[in-house]
Amino acid sequence: MKKLFLSISIVLLFSGTVYAKHIHVERYYQDIWCAERGGMVEVVMDDNTRCDCLLHDMATEVDFATKWYEGIAQALHYSMKTGRPGGLLLIVESEKDWKFVDRARTLVEFYTLPITVYTIQP
Repeated sequence: MKKLFLSISIVLLFSGTVYAKHIHVERYYQDIWCAERGGMVEVVMDDNTRCDCLLHDMATEVDFATKWYEGIAQALHYSMKTGRPGGLLLIVESEKDWKFVDRARTLVEFYTLPITVYTIQP
């Protein structure tokens, strides 16, 4: 019983660190960036996916820089669903994140993807 209690205590103690990994949650950045541009957040597509920020001229995915590769696919998907160019807003919370921004921009440029990559910082 003591081992079970100790195991549960350790999990609870360290589970907070998973959420403390980022300065803010993704939605924080999404709300700020989208509001500044007059967009709508979490717009549901006909396949029940959700575009993070739908602008009159762009369908944007918001993600942490480390998830740049997922963001590209989602931006392309929202672009296809809306008929608007895709946008990818990468959240840069540390200097180490810039290498992921560079990777995303390089891939977009290499394949001439219809995506514009933006960044936001705390």
